[in-house]
Amino acid sequence: MRLIEDTKLDYCDVLLVPKRSTLASRRDVDLIREIKFPHSSFIFKGIPIIASNMDGVGTFTMSNVLTSYQMLTAIRKHYTHKDWAKIADDKTVDFNYVALSIGTDAIWDNKAHDYNLALSLIKGMLLPIVYICVDVANGYQENFVEFIKRVRTDFPDQVIIAGNVITPQMVEELIISGADIVKCGIGPGAVCTTRIKAGVGYPQFSGVIECADAAHGVGGTIIADGGCTSPGDIAKAFGAGADFVMLGSMLAGFKQSEQQVKEGKIQFYGMSSDVAVTKHGSRKDGYRSAEGRVVEIPFRGSVEKQIEDIIGGLRSACTYIGAKRLKDMSRCATFVKVNRTINTWLEAYDTGET
Repeated sequence: MRLIEDTKLDYCDVLLVPKRSTLASRRDVDLIREIKFPHSSFIFKGIPIIASNMDGVGTFTMSNVLTSYQMLTAIRKHYTHKDWAKIADDKTVDFNYVALSIGTDAIWDNKAHDYNLALSLIKGMLLPIVYICVDVANGYQENFVEFIKRVRTDFPDQVIIAGNVITPQMVEELIISGADIVKCGIGPGAVCTTRIKAGVGYPQFSGVIECADAAHGVGGTIIADGGCTSPGDIAKAFGAGADFVMLGSMLAGFKQSEQQVKEGKIQFYGMSSDVAVTKHGSRKDGYRSAEGRVVEIPFRGSVEKQIEDIIGGLRSACTYIGAKRLKDMSRCATFVKVNRTINTWLEAYDTGET
């Protein structure tokens, strides 16, 4: 047994400290980043925010909106070959801003649907898919590292996203094994219950700082995945060193979710919840435990207003800390720990409970 004595922090435990700035206006802030990768020659250019590959978030419809802002969408796993062929024929998706999501079923089954779908779409149909997101709940299994090596071999030109993990040693190993971007976050999501069901996790803010430092040391990049509930949290993630920030709940409940609206509400659920398991199939190893919950959220119309709010929050944060570019946030950021009593009161005030 080993106990880490240092206190680790979540986004709610810190605030960015304002500094003297030469920026005269929010419009002077440059949110566009150009990001290079260690294995793929592709260069990302845009605002490094990604819609999560969850039901109700990672949809083709969502990608149409986010692409107009030069943001990425990790497309959910359960679209079919026919679905992808249709959007390719209709030319409704910009492949520079979408990621094809796959799991690791091919470890046990060479006929795994999602892996063969990737082979078919990229090598068979020759779709210009740039990003492949290899997505599992637990990226610490030894066979996951070996699988990333296989994906890199099969797709040498694509940008490989691998996750999830939340410790620097594993970030380094995945990048060295072929990943360009490592998705970081265990349990911080709004509909994830891993910290409750399994007692496993790591406070997201501290995790992002440590994982970003590790990734940058070996030439890679990270995604801060989960835990953002407001534009301020996104700013904190970039200030902590994240190259990309992935959003789930903040992009759920909109028209672009492709979910049915019932009585003014949309269902949003974790991809390890009972609802997701029932809809998409149970675990292959026969051991089933739901580590996600289901919530009903009000229908919020179209997602554009939310995107504009996020962009506005990021621009405002940059002006407060003197960052002329989004790229500069981690260099300009100073954080202060927040008194828990004050923070709890503020949360209660925001929700109308006080």
